[in-house]
Amino acid sequence: MELHLFCIPGERDIRHVLDASRPYLQNKDEPTVAFLPQAWLNVNHWYEYTAQSFSKLAKVELIDTESMTLAEMEAILRRAHVVYISGGNTFLLNHRLHTSRLLPYLRKKILAGLPVVAFSAGTTLCGPNILTSNDLNAVETTHFAGLNLLPFNFNVHYDDSAERDDWLSDYHVFQPNPVVLMADNAYIRVDGRKTSLVRGDAWILRREAEKEKIEPGNTLKIEA
Repeated sequence: MELHLFCIPGERDIRHVLDASRPYLQNKDEPTVAFLPQAWLNVNHWYEYTAQSFSKLAKVELIDTESMTLAEMEAILRRAHVVYISGGNTFLLNHRLHTSRLLPYLRKKILAGLPVVAFSAGTTLCGPNILTSNDLNAVETTHFAGLNLLPFNFNVHYDDSAERDDWLSDYHVFQPNPVVLMADNAYIRVDGRKTSLVRGDAWILRREAEKEKIEPGNTLKIEA
């Protein structure tokens, strides 16, 4: 797997997304990015901005789970050299991927090597479930299973506060797997079987244990 996981896409832009995507798009005959903004209520809202940002690198193809057939969405993923999963409401994102039946195929493509660049809700989606999201389940989804690409959950935009830690400790009353806590400046890279913090601040929270700071450059050794 090739995963590039952020809390924010850049400083008032999507430079982190572009930088992570660039190696997969250069020297391709028809470089294509599959854009999954399903965490945003209006999926077209950021399309023009995203297409313009990628204009010198690749063609951006929007996946819209509300209006496209499963076959159409799968065809975009087959053409893509990168899938870009943006932020918003994690519950809405997960609900749309489940109800459209796209999630199993998306997972299959990622496990087969389709690179992922994601931030915020997109990062949270990569865990076994989305129960450690900060978002409100306004869509009343009953779909909580994530892409299950990694053995740990994510809590993004982490502020290293006692209140957040107390809230997250409730997760371990019911679930055993660790949670990776990512501050806004954090960037986690998955390269095959190696998961590491590239830069920024992040911690590991395990059941019945104090959280541990992750040092940039170190491989995350996390057992569920």
